[in-house]
Amino acid sequence: MSKSNKRIVVLFTYGGGLRGLIPAHIMARIESVTGMAMADMVDIFCGPSTASILNSALNMPHPRQPDRPRFSARQMVRFYEREAAYLFPPDSTRAFRGLIHDFNNRLMKIGQLDRLLKHGHYDPARLGRALRALFGKHKLEHTLSSLIIPAYNIEGNALHAIHELEETPDDPVHTKNNIIDNGGYAMWFKNIRIPNARNLHPVPDIELFNAVMGSTAAPTLFPCHRFIHKQREDNHSYPVSLIDGSIFDNPCISYMGAIRQHLPADAEVVMICLGTGYTNKSVSHRDWNKYGALGVVDPSNDFPLINIFFHAPESALLGAFKDELSDNVYVFNKSLNSGDNLPSSAPDNSSADNIKKLRHFAYDIMDENERNFNKICHILAENGESRLNRRKRGRLFHLFGE
Repeated sequence: MSKSNKRIVVLFTYGGGLRGLIPAHIMARIESVTGMAMADMVDIFCGPSTASILNSALNMPHPRQPDRPRFSARQMVRFYEREAAYLFPPDSTRAFRGLIHDFNNRLMKIGQLDRLLKHGHYDPARLGRALRALFGKHKLEHTLSSLIIPAYNIEGNALHAIHELEETPDDPVHTKNNIIDNGGYAMWFKNIRIPNARNLHPVPDIELFNAVMGSTAAPTLFPCHRFIHKQREDNHSYPVSLIDGSIFDNPCISYMGAIRQHLPADAEVVMICLGTGYTNKSVSHRDWNKYGALGVVDPSNDFPLINIFFHAPESALLGAFKDELSDNVYVFNKSLNSGDNLPSSAPDNSSADNIKKLRHFAYDIMDENERNFNKICHILAENGESRLNRRKRGRLFHLFGE
């Protein structure tokens, strides 16, 4: 078997709201250079939040050509540009409403005021209409390539107790007592379609709409997304209340927590990471001590503790991640904290000027990483040809047998 036939190409895309335009532009350039669709070239798509919109749309089958994608990356660029102001309308009072809601929630608890303020969120119905128009009733099981959508369930009522083998009620210590947990937990909605995949489970019976609505429910922008989820393994249905998968997901966690267990033993993994701009900032010890207990979560200080929570897991796993994948990791990203004419780091800045800056930012990433960009285009095109040949052989086998 050739090296390319053992290769598994994984695409991880970061979250970031409207900053998803950055990877959308990069993928549009890749499709233009290679002449192939992303779903033809990538074996496993993963990533939270806005990434789940892109990944799901690029893997939806066309209604008239079920083996072809419904949308191109260029069409997804237009989707973001068209829907930006609709999803995130300019709202000078949103931050103030959020502040008053917080004050009311802590001290006054006036129910009518709580409803009027809408908790400082954007209208989730707008996001719902845009995503329903995009995805319709398509389900996760129908995607063209492997797709992983992460989300965090804030309700723990679906956890099951696990018993050790041969454990009885007479045992002095019971495993179930150690692991029963009513807290929230991470969820991976997975459709794994790679050849010779290991440890497969039934694909969840879930619409792309619900999985993506959950993964994009950024806590500072939208309320959680609640629906009834059905487990195929035991036909059990239960409510889930999902928030943004960015709460826990990053390339290291996706690979080690959701992908590695399914890979064939002889697979050569190539991981391509498309960023939405680095936003992490260092904090001096003087500033940290000055902030105090509340200052570390104050938006006027850029939420330093929350930023640490987002970035710490990735930095903790980065060494082991690089050791395992060696030189087969390609990252396309750059800082939003320093430079000229940068786009806003806010995930909801829908101004025409910021939309233009996001496009230029994406082009800058590709220009500054031209050598690696050309390299991944070659890798992707080669992988696309290999996948196409496998499909042709599969069709011939289906028609004529061995």
